[in-house]
This record gives sequence, structure tokens and C-alpha cells, in this order.
Amino acid sequence: MSHPTHTIYTPYQRHVLLIVVLVALGSLILYGLGSYLSAFLGAGILYVALRPWYAALVHRRGWNRQLVAGLLLLFTVVTLMVPFYALSTMLFERLRNIGQYTDQALAVVRRLERLTGYSLTSEQTVRTLLGQLASAISRWLPTLAGGVLHLVFVMALLLFTLYYLFVQEEAFLHNLRRYLPFRPDTLDKLREALQNNVRANVVAQVLISIVQGVLTGLLLWVFGVPDPFFWGAIGFFVAFIPVLGTPLVWGPAALYQFAHGAIGQGAGILLVGGLVVMNVDNLLRILLARRMGNIHPLVTLAGATLGIILFGILGLVIGPLLLSYMGVLLHVFAQENQRARATEGPAAVENQPAEKV
Repeated sequence: MSHPTHTIYTPYQRHVLLIVVLVALGSLILYGLGSYLSAFLGAGILYVALRPWYAALVHRRGWNRQLVAGLLLLFTVVTLMVPFYALSTMLFERLRNIGQYTDQALAVVRRLERLTGYSLTSEQTVRTLLGQLASAISRWLPTLAGGVLHLVFVMALLLFTLYYLFVQEEAFLHNLRRYLPFRPDTLDKLREALQNNVRANVVAQVLISIVQGVLTGLLLWVFGVPDPFFWGAIGFFVAFIPVLGTPLVWGPAALYQFAHGAIGQGAGILLVGGLVVMNVDNLLRILLARRMGNIHPLVTLAGATLGIILFGILGLVIGPLLLSYMGVLLHVFAQENQRARATEGPAAVENQPAEKV
């Protein structure tokens, strides 16, 4: 005759152990997917950015959702991934051939020495440095090829995840509301914070970077810098970097012109870059961030700096989002405390012993 087995745990202990097991399994999964986490985060960001188009075509006009999801994925590939791949390829080819520009580098060094009156370095030192740099790049490129394969897999995972976020949108949103441990009004605030940050730090930042890239390319073209359109494209990407941005492109271009004896052109690049390009950048950041997301510029700057350290290029969006979520949760925490005090206040008064006369 079998006897029923009695557990040694109380219901409360089982509840606590269940939570511990869930947290441990979730942490293990996140650790295992750590190198691919950016794919899921990027898919979520693109989902929020592209959802207005999806909603307009599917929910309002009744288009087939698989067709619309496929078109949005094609738009993502054409506008984001193909240009990034093309520019990266051109940049890597230039780095691969850097050892061929020894004479040009020596000429620049000599001109700088004549302009400043100081001996910067010897010819042998320059040749040695360029040779070492070319060797380091040659050793680095095979590793980079492996990184490119990893990036391709991440991009494929991002597109796959983005497709199912659109196609199974209702189930995704239902489960999100079901399993997140927040009140409905808190979820609405978090959703609004996500939308504001995506508009301010994705849509607005892309518009700002396009303007900055065009202005940088035109600036270098007007003042006679070689290959201005390539460097304008580089300016588009570096415009995403907080504080530094396009000065990373037109600053060295001004030094290049100074070194070649074009003092007026170098001064013109510095003058127009500092007074026009940078001020246009600052003005657009304030106007678009406020209009499209109502995000304070300090939150954008501090959050982007934090995010880049933690998540790389996606940190430009995720970092400000973390700060905004922290602010929202602190506000919710304060509201919950106020509700608790308001509820406990009358009960505390009723339970107080009467004062003796």
C-alpha cells in the first residue's frame, strides 16, 4: 500500500522557490543569448518606429499583414543594411591599402613641420608606424570577417523577429500585458516612454544625421577636399555619436588643407563647420527631440553615452530609454506610496487609542 508523499515546503516556500527558479532560468537564457540580444532589442525598436505605417496599411486600409510585413522588412534592408554594408566595404578597402600612402603621409608631416616650426617626427618613424598599422589591419581583417558573419546572423535574426512581431502583433501585445508585473496605467506610461524615445532618438536622429551628412559633404566639396561624398557618408554615421559627431570628419579635413598649404580653405572649413554645421546640429536636436518625443536633451546625451558603453550602436536608443523608464518607474513608485498612505491614513486614525481626558 503506497503512502501519499508530503512535500517539506510550505505554500509560501513553494511560491518563493518558483520565483527563484524562474529568475535563474531567465538569467541563464539572457546569458546564453547575450551576443544576440541586440537583434531582439533592435527588432523591438524598429517595430515601434515602423508600426505607424503598419497600422495605417493593415488596420485602416485592410492590406494583407504578411505582405505589409515583408515590404517593411525590404524597406529596412534597403535603407539601413545595404548602405551600411556598402560604406563599411569602402572603408575597409581604404584601411587595407593604407600602407600605399607613405609618401603622402610624409608630405603632410613635412608641411606641418614647416607651418609650426617644430620637428614632429623622422621619416623612418613615419614609415615604421604606417607599416605597423598596415600589418595590424591585415591581422585584424580576418577577425573582422568573422565579426561580419556574426553581424549577418544578428541581422537575419532581427528581421525574422521583426516579421513575427508584425504578423503576430495581437498575441505579442496580449502576452506582454499579461506577464509584465505592472498595472495597466503603468504599462501605458512605459509604452508612451518607448514611443517618445524611439521618435526622438531614432526618427529624429536619422533626420539629423542625414542633414549633417549632406552639410559635411557639401562643406568638403566647396573647400576642395578630395572624395567629399564618401566623407559625407562617413559624416552621416558619426553624426550619431553624441558631442563629437561630424567634427570627427571636417576637423581632420581642415588639418589636411592646412598641411597642403591651403590656409584659406582650412580656415573656411573650421569656420563654416563650427558656426553652421554644429549649430544646425544643436538646433535640430533640440527642436526635433522636443517635437517628436518631448525628451530633454540632457536625457538624450547622458542616455546615449551610457547606452553606447553597454549596447554599442543600439545604445543610442536603448540608453535614453533606460533613463526614461527609470524616471517613469520612480514616478509610479511615488504614486503607489501616495495611494498606500491615503488608504492607510483613515485606518490608522480609526485604530489609534482614544486619548484620556
